[in-house]
Amino acid sequence: MRVVDCFKTMTATAGGFMLAGSAFAQDALPKLETVGKPHNGGIAFQEAVTEVARDIHWMDSFLLWIITLITIFVTILLLIAAFRFNSKRNKTPATFTHNTALEIGWTIVPILILLAIVPPSLTLLFKQLEIPEADVTIKATGNQWYWTHEYVDHDFAFDSFMLPKEDLAANGYAPDEYLLATDTAVVVPVNKTVVLQVTGADVIHSWAMPAFGVKQDGVPGRLAELWFKAEKEGVYFGQCSELCGKDHSYMPITVKVVSQEAYEKWLDGAIKQYAGTPREIKVAAK
Repeated sequence: MRVVDCFKTMTATAGGFMLAGSAFAQDALPKLETVGKPHNGGIAFQEAVTEVARDIHWMDSFLLWIITLITIFVTILLLIAAFRFNSKRNKTPATFTHNTALEIGWTIVPILILLAIVPPSLTLLFKQLEIPEADVTIKATGNQWYWTHEYVDHDFAFDSFMLPKEDLAANGYAPDEYLLATDTAVVVPVNKTVVLQVTGADVIHSWAMPAFGVKQDGVPGRLAELWFKAEKEGVYFGQCSELCGKDHSYMPITVKVVSQEAYEKWLDGAIKQYAGTPREIKVAAK
């Protein structure tokens, strides 16, 4: 049975009643531009919409310049050596065994290069790993082969399955977004700190969103965290990025970044749809 047929069967049986109503909250969202997705023939990063993603792009360019300069320098040395010291021009090979100045140079220069790389690398790592206080907290659980997203502050959750090709248009997605779009998207407000708790229900999965500059393995029995603060409204696509079984390629992630007003309207609808805790009710700490 094809993967798409499997999804059809699953949604038409165990989860069919929920998917039929899933449009209730999602349909209240405004029409959004697709911002983060891969493009055919593309070789560059997706547009960065978080501070962390911009820093990752800068770090990549910084390292690329260093690597390029080193490669050019070594290539020039190789060409010079091949031209000046080949057997035709150098009948009698040199007999020296070392060059102190040269050895000091090729020891100090790599140290200086590493010292230049360390500060921005550590700054970026700390920025990624120091989790700020959350405006929205979501728990993402990887399953074979779909994601469960739980809004822990409001006690509701939903499963996100890949959309079959014939259902893309009905859900507002373009034909080239097949294998990227899900039936139910994660919805977050723009310019708010979202903390995502990631785990796995069966094997190791990985929640990755390139435009946000985030990627975190979900390991069964462990709870890891990532964070992002999306600065542009739109639709963003990610994928499970850890080989997790035969349908690993059919486990996409869809995130919709909306205005605060649209998010609150969606949240009220989602709480009602998924029987969550209403926002006006305060849940006592356990």
